[in-house]
Amino acid sequence: MKRALDGPIPEKIAPALLEWAAQHGRHHLPWQTEPSPYRVWISEVMLQQTQVATVLPYYQRFMARFPNVAALAAAPLDEVLHAWSGLGYYARARNLHRAAQIVTQLHDGRVPTDFHDLKALPGIGRSTAGAILALSCSQRHPILDGNARRVLARVFGVEGDPIGSETQARLWALAEACTPHEHIAEYTQAIMDLGASVCARSRPDCDACPLSHCCVAQHEGRQHELPSPRVRHVRPQRSACALVVLDHHGAVLLEQRPAGGLWGGLWSFPMFDTEAEAMQWLAVALPAGSVEPRSLSPQQHAFTHFDLALRLVVTPIGAQAKSTEHGYAWYDPNNPPLLGISKAVLRFLSCSQ
Repeated sequence: MKRALDGPIPEKIAPALLEWAAQHGRHHLPWQTEPSPYRVWISEVMLQQTQVATVLPYYQRFMARFPNVAALAAAPLDEVLHAWSGLGYYARARNLHRAAQIVTQLHDGRVPTDFHDLKALPGIGRSTAGAILALSCSQRHPILDGNARRVLARVFGVEGDPIGSETQARLWALAEACTPHEHIAEYTQAIMDLGASVCARSRPDCDACPLSHCCVAQHEGRQHELPSPRVRHVRPQRSACALVVLDHHGAVLLEQRPAGGLWGGLWSFPMFDTEAEAMQWLAVALPAGSVEPRSLSPQQHAFTHFDLALRLVVTPIGAQAKSTEHGYAWYDPNNPPLLGISKAVLRFLSCSQ
């Protein structure tokens, strides 16, 4: 017989989570061993949309190159994007760089520990600001990242579009009610750890969960229904043509994308809306003696808000490249310069060789 649900009580969530975390939580992540606001800030931004296992090597390299705000602010954006290459969601890196410059200009190079000052920086929202201050300074601020949102929605049986205003308001109220007044950093890490490991999106391990006795979703068998799925819209489909221009040493011509839009600030193949536009540019820009271009099958890439079909046109130029105009560079895969290149472009590059 299924036992009766105890019922979730906000004040009882933290004690259960803290007891569980003491034995099963993560305690030795690199940003935990020295939880300064700067180190935690970098980790929290990297962990947006990205799992810990993926972030760890990037974090170690990023901190070795940019150990403090001053180093990050002074670095060229290209170098920051290069260190980020492969993590995706490159607006995060651009926002980090800009925020570091603002911190240098307005806060004497110290990450602000006032919630409103911190939240005002580019790329830092309410939950990220709360997590940074909770984990680095033990300030009491609720968080509502994806992991915390999933735990609270399941435990309290919260329905509705998880990014809708009404659902968000209810979840924030629950996050506030559940956040204790002591052991703030430990609790904040615990609810994130529980959501990442036990209360996972697709395979929740309810038998190992310290909150299963009071979880509405577990009691009603609705773990896979909560949180409610987001309202999905038809994803726009876009197409473009990219020129893969190769010199006889295998160096590839890249252009720097505008700061906004597709792969903003990163380096990619010269891109055009249509193949006809690409051929027109090719006829004017490349030296005589170019080999007949060959087209590859379109490569598919999913961006946050749309899907892109990118047709690659490979063009060996039969000569060694020397110099290029501003905004262009020759990329030698055997001796790569420090340029920010998306993982997708690197994948496309491998397809064209």
